[in-house]
Amino acid sequence: MKEIKLDKVVLNIGVGNDEAKLAKAMKLLEVITGKKPIKTLAKKRLAAFKIRPGLPIGCKVTLRKKEAEDVLHRMLEGIEYIIPKRQFNTGGFSFGIKEYIQVPTIPYQRDVGLLGFDVHVAFKKAGYRIKERKVKTGKIPKRHHVNKDEVMDYAQKNFNIKIE
Repeated sequence: MKEIKLDKVVLNIGVGNDEAKLAKAMKLLEVITGKKPIKTLAKKRLAAFKIRPGLPIGCKVTLRKKEAEDVLHRMLEGIEYIIPKRQFNTGGFSFGIKEYIQVPTIPYQRDVGLLGFDVHVAFKKAGYRIKERKVKTGKIPKRHHVNKDEVMDYAQKNFNIKIE
């Protein structure tokens, strides 16, 4: 029950209030993962950026199981398997790729241009379904949560990540 497992990997690109850039971002995520991305919608009004609730401001793809592991290994090649300690938190870690051409397995897309994206990796332990199910949901005790030290150990052992 205490064994940590990779739950999901989320690739996210935020573009703001720009429909043309959003279309390019969606195409890039589709090239990287082979899955159809979904649009993320704004929840708050930001007058300075001309953003209102319900406006599409980015896109994301969530990957699970074997696909998630494969894509994560490819993304880690782009940052040379080095992640600062401050990017680890309870339940996972995150990092950014400034330009997608840093990842060696992704060819340059002329019609997309240069875009960067964020990668978030989430971990869980057996029994987390109790928290997420619809009928008779329950709470997960604090001692069963995945803490920062466990995430760092798992990342170093399974993904050969160097922590700065």
